Amino acid sequence: MTISTHPAPPPDSSGPLAGLVVVDLTRALAGPHAAMMLGDLGAEVIKVENPDGGDDTRGWGPPFVEPDDGTRESTYFLCANRNKKSVTLDLKTADGKTALARLLTRADVLMENFRPGVLDRLGFSASRLEELNPGLVTLSISGFGHDGPEAGRAGYDQIAQGEAGLMSVTGSGPHDMQRVGVPIADLLAGMYGAFGVLAALHERQRTGRGQVVRASLLAAVVGVHAFQGTKWTVAGQVGEATGNHHPSISPYGLFDTADGAVQIAVGSEGLWQRFCTGFGLDATAPGMATNPDRVTNQKQVRDLVQSVFTLYGTEELLSRLDEIGVPAGRIRSLREVYEWEQTRSQGLLIQVEHDTLGPIELPGPPLRFFDAGGTERTRTAHSAPPVLGAHNHLLAHRLAEAGTVRR
Repeated sequence: MTISTHPAPPPDSSGPLAGLVVVDLTRALAGPHAAMMLGDLGAEVIKVENPDGGDDTRGWGPPFVEPDDGTRESTYFLCANRNKKSVTLDLKTADGKTALARLLTRADVLMENFRPGVLDRLGFSASRLEELNPGLVTLSISGFGHDGPEAGRAGYDQIAQGEAGLMSVTGSGPHDMQRVGVPIADLLAGMYGAFGVLAALHERQRTGRGQVVRASLLAAVVGVHAFQGTKWTVAGQVGEATGNHHPSISPYGLFDTADGAVQIAVGSEGLWQRFCTGFGLDATAPGMATNPDRVTNQKQVRDLVQSVFTLYGTEELLSRLDEIGVPAGRIRSLREVYEWEQTRSQGLLIQVEHDTLGPIELPGPPLRFFDAGGTERTRTAHSAPPVLGAHNHLLAHRLAEAGTVRR
């Protein structure tokens, strides 16, 4: 038996995943971010929430926004739940489980981030899910993996950042370790999870069968160790926090100006030559002729660059760096980022109509799509994160059509 995907959407559909149905049981950030990524691309995402309060992040704040009707909305929840529908089901009850089972018979994807074993105890083991819908792709996100000696640990972003080594290489120095300023372990797990789901859906086109995709906060952070990982596994060196300067490229980092700060990235010997020529420096000075020399003598290089940059105001320096072709940039506040015309030109700010807040602006999806002729086909119409149970009125209709597996 072959389980087909939905019929191909018409050319004017809203996104490349239009017609795909995702049942989202996740809460907090990793799972909701993964589901939102698919929703941004046009999938129908049905967010199933507990009727008693819904997703935990609905209560995370301040900040909250409180419209005149007495309700309040968490800006945290708003960050990860655009382009979704919200229905409420109590999965501890027989009725709730029956309703979920019927939804899954018509779904393409199920997403969950319960602790390992919880979904099984609710009656939805992998074998049960296969019985309901052999073509179902399930994304399961955990904190530290679904097996192994610490599989049962709860997954929280900052704990994972520490346990997975990210904090040890982040901060001003080895004695000032810092977390990343956003829940990066959650976000990466969601991104890897969405990537895995799309791979499994692609394989389903060939096999007709679904499968379980597993991601974790631990795996996601280890997956982006990049050169810090091979620095240990190959060279046997343990990376440490080095503040705002790159540990393997010099000069590459943050420097003060006469009235602010700039960042530069001198990522090649050609750029180093250009940088020195532009500022009247000797590119072949002892300890500075090659990048390995400059990394070994980081303090000497930084002091030299700093002595030059303090002679310039920020705007003048950025203009000079641009003139000589050295990559550079300022440090923007988030307010400045969202007011920046370049940000807006990339579709990174969208306006939606929220049920209680009215028109609001949200950070937008990061992907854009174009045809071979250069015409943009990026989805432009988006829906606001739903209030709890906003689409319960659609549930009866969906359940009525969900009696059999699609063939």
